Amino acid sequence: MTAPAEGFEPATGDGPEPPDAGRAAQVRTAYEGLLQIRRLVNAGADTGVPAPWELLRSGRAVALALEAAGLPPSAVDARGRRTRTGYRVAASPSDAGRVEVTWAGPPGAGAAEEEQERLAACAAALEALGWVCLLYRGPRRRRFLEVEPPPPPPR
Repeated sequence: MTAPAEGFEPATGDGPEPPDAGRAAQVRTAYEGLLQIRRLVNAGADTGVPAPWELLRSGRAVALALEAAGLPPSAVDARGRRTRTGYRVAASPSDAGRVEVTWAGPPGAGAAEEEQERLAACAAALEALGWVCLLYRGPRRRRFLEVEPPPPPPR
């Protein structure tokens, strides 16, 4: 009996660095799948509107969008220490339907200095896919994006 194959998981910035071998092809395939689901489920809407399943798994959908846009994810080692600077996607502590995107990196790596520019790039990638991004300042004046689905269309 063979072990089940592991499924694709987009990089959230809280895991180890994704392996380079074949990763770009996996991301491209997953992203094309996301767009195809949007075409099929959104009946007449373009691919710029999140599909209902994305709203149930918003962290995963946001991470996939960022990785597909070529933005680097942060990474941590086995002890939980940051080893690479990049985006970090996590559930919003203020609202279950929202996601927070931060720009994180190892101490002294300069993540705080580049976060405004890098979070703007994250917001541009997400807004192109229909997500609403709001930029805030949190503890220690660090910026973060709060990402939420678009409001429902008027009836």
